[in-house]
Amino acid sequence: MRPAPTLLALTLDAALLRIATLPDLSRLPDHILVDLFRRTLSAGKLTERVLKLFLATDCEEIILLVQLLNIKQPLLPVLPTTLQPNLTSFFQAWQPFFSRFDIIVVKDPELTADLQIPSGFNVKVYTKSDIDGLLGATSINFSGHSCRYFGYLVSRKKYVISIDDNCLPAKDPAGMTVDAVTQHMINLKTPATPFFFNTLYDPYRKGADFVRGYPFSLREGVECMLSCGLWLHNADYDPMTHVVKRNQRNTNYVDAVMTVPLGAMFPVSGINVAFNREVLGPVMFPGLRIRKEGKHRWDTLEDIWNGLCAKVVCDSLGYGVKTGLPYVMRSDAEAGKALESLKEWEGVKVMDDVLPFFESLKLSRTAVTVDDCIKELAGVVRQKLAPKNAIFAKAADAMEEWTKLWKSHGAQNA
Repeated sequence: MRPAPTLLALTLDAALLRIATLPDLSRLPDHILVDLFRRTLSAGKLTERVLKLFLATDCEEIILLVQLLNIKQPLLPVLPTTLQPNLTSFFQAWQPFFSRFDIIVVKDPELTADLQIPSGFNVKVYTKSDIDGLLGATSINFSGHSCRYFGYLVSRKKYVISIDDNCLPAKDPAGMTVDAVTQHMINLKTPATPFFFNTLYDPYRKGADFVRGYPFSLREGVECMLSCGLWLHNADYDPMTHVVKRNQRNTNYVDAVMTVPLGAMFPVSGINVAFNREVLGPVMFPGLRIRKEGKHRWDTLEDIWNGLCAKVVCDSLGYGVKTGLPYVMRSDAEAGKALESLKEWEGVKVMDDVLPFFESLKLSRTAVTVDDCIKELAGVVRQKLAPKNAIFAKAADAMEEWTKLWKSHGAQNA
């Protein structure tokens, strides 16, 4: 006859059932933490969030077990440096969320000062010499905000999150610090619903569901490949709007995540973004660069173009894209400088050609992989947009070049 379970065993069994929703384990004694950790492993419930929950307790035995068992989180923050070499305050602010991940920092090739990064992080810094040494001669320009894409190329993690170096963790309306990493992972690991809009937004969030009339055949959703977060304080405007509203700050925190509907185009910003690199990596490239492109977000279109390409590819292959949470707090580091770009910025005019092109674009059924889609898309760009403006011909060149770079350096077996 089996002995009756102890009260502790019953408590641990109950905790295991709720492990995915527990907010904190730090008050548990170490020996109970270790027992619960082993049970979680055996039950196959050690998700990224749960692992982070255990690691946050700073229990030395659990940290040792994670190292001995070679447990890795399939996420890699990629941080571009374009504004300032001193990243001390940035890393200190993100320490609770980044310290347990491998981190790639890509230094802007035109930034001459040495980077200042505090200790306590597992950071790999890539510089101009690394880019040149690995890629050699390439037509793709990795300067400015485009330096992040080199990090996408050399990463080998399944998921990548990228946040601009002038952004800090935001606080929600309740005053709680936003864990952007966890929210991005939730967005990517729960289904998207692009084929029919749900008026309660993300039906997989706590407290939400599908509304009446939503077809049951669509409720399983599709894989989400791209998570586009938002930002508070310094808004991401074009230079004209920045000049007119130079003192305006975004304070509107909308507690929502939504799937961008099939066929709907929207401006993706590289300020705060995450994606499934294993699938979407070949389309995450710096394609379109305007002639006077500079170091400020309002000077660039590379992320807008990249996002439109990614959205078309996701729509064509049946994947989803989400936007909304998480928020970050964007600093005033760029505020007040937009007037420098106002007279010569051509982005507004370019977008009048770009948006109708992507809205009407339909990729062929023979394009069944992301690589197929990019090759076809580059050809259509060259045919329909390049005659209007030489920058589109260069964009097509960059797209074709990126597919070659991805095969030689970006693919998992490269």
